[in-house]
Amino acid sequence: MSRTLRRAVARLFWRLSRWRLRTEPAPQEAGILIGAPHTSNWDFVLMLAIAWDQGMDVRWLGKHTLFRGWRAPVMRALGGFPVDRRDPSGVVADVVERARRGEVFHLVVTPEGTRSGSGWKSGFYRIAREADLPVTLGYVDRTTMTTGLGPTLRLTGGVRADMDAIRAFYADKAGVNPALRTEPRLRSEGDDAA
Repeated sequence: MSRTLRRAVARLFWRLSRWRLRTEPAPQEAGILIGAPHTSNWDFVLMLAIAWDQGMDVRWLGKHTLFRGWRAPVMRALGGFPVDRRDPSGVVADVVERARRGEVFHLVVTPEGTRSGSGWKSGFYRIAREADLPVTLGYVDRTTMTTGLGPTLRLTGGVRADMDAIRAFYADKAGVNPALRTEPRLRSEGDDAA
């Protein structure tokens, strides 16, 4: 699907949707796009609509079972990379290598998953640091029925300070299903290493 058609589909979605798009401009360089709070599979639809509206080329990581049969070409066309969760080794290295080769895309990451409940996974942090990619904070907030892009940050390597900035942004964001919201805290944050 062409970028022009994607933008038209997204703009139609925003006109028909109860959700309002409130966004900062999309960064022009490659980066990580956090999708949070991730409390529902509807977050995926909202993040695609944001990205398509802003003209962003997005990629995302999905469990390999989504890429079977008739769904495989659809998932790939939407920017998906299959990941076998039984053997996820190499995922970070693959994304870092793509960025180093000069591919310009935004990797959409939902670090809390939809069922984790025990903090955020650190993959986004490792990828951003290893590939020197900025992190854009995408959000969904049911309390205001708004969604969009927040600030774009350069992670410093000071995990607590970086996560404090991320927590401050997401403090008033509730997700689609507020009861499932997880505090933005890396599981490894206690020892200040991602």
